Amino acid sequence: MRAGLGPALIVLVQIGGEIMAVAPQAGPAASAVPPKPAGGRGAKESDPVAWLFLAPALVLLAIFLVFPTLYTLALSFNRGRAGVFTEWVGLRNYVNLLTNDPNFIDLRTFPPSGAIWNNVLWVIFYTGLVLALGLLIAVMATRVRYERLIKAIVFVPQAIAATALGVIWTFVYSPNQEQGLLNALLGVFGIGPISWLGNPSWVNAALIATAVWAGVGFATVILSAAIKSISTEILEAARTDGANEIQIFFRIILPMVSLPMSVLAVTLIVGVVKLFDLIYVMTGGGPGAASRVIAFTMYQEAFPGGQYGKGAAVAVIMLIILIPIMIFNIRRFRSEAVT
Repeated sequence: MRAGLGPALIVLVQIGGEIMAVAPQAGPAASAVPPKPAGGRGAKESDPVAWLFLAPALVLLAIFLVFPTLYTLALSFNRGRAGVFTEWVGLRNYVNLLTNDPNFIDLRTFPPSGAIWNNVLWVIFYTGLVLALGLLIAVMATRVRYERLIKAIVFVPQAIAATALGVIWTFVYSPNQEQGLLNALLGVFGIGPISWLGNPSWVNAALIATAVWAGVGFATVILSAAIKSISTEILEAARTDGANEIQIFFRIILPMVSLPMSVLAVTLIVGVVKLFDLIYVMTGGGPGAASRVIAFTMYQEAFPGGQYGKGAAVAVIMLIILIPIMIFNIRRFRSEAVT
């Protein structure tokens, strides 16, 4: 006896006193996916249309990205007076930067000094402090009623242009106690005045503190969104099992926001390597060359100094530093979904 149930065919077979159901193998006629017609449109037929839509973006990339990169690379092997090719010098610009220019890197003392070392300090302290404070404020803000107000206040410095930010904090750091807010506060306790931007020992710390104040709001908003994406059921289950808030933070929240934190860290590091405007406005690379960073050195060598070949070499070094960071970031995007 056979019984058709929907699209499948089931055969009922009686063996002894029992009835068993047997499903026969599907034949060619039961194939669920019909073969594609031979004359259908394939992927290759849509390539001209795709290239047509990509052409404007590719032209812009070629003009504003590929050509300047190749021109800068070629200029770095030239003396480059007045921004034109004058005399090919090979690797001399790179050798002079890395071995004969203490303003770029000086390894003869400990700790080292120079623009590269200052960028290392920025990467360590600026990135670390922004991530730590941003995460702390994001976690604490989710536990109070005025979360939106707190995040709005913290985010306000992010909306201020870097040049305006530099002017504001130049007045804050002024050694004149009648103008400098920080020295005026320290004067109440009989401390100072301190020349924050005029002392090589303090200038980088003062600049990093300014940038941290401006960048914490951005980190807070990003990490707050990541924390809110964590299921409340997971947090409630942990509390039911007896976990306290510190354990929940280190064992649940921190691991689950690690991917957004790594992407944010890469973004901050890229911004630090390209840092220029804040240094230019607040210190001009001084006192002396104590606060120079890589991007400011590129500007200083090329425009005021007129050594465009040397400035191009600095730009290439900066590009070499950024390439591994960007590769790491792209691989993280491809391997995992970012919250």
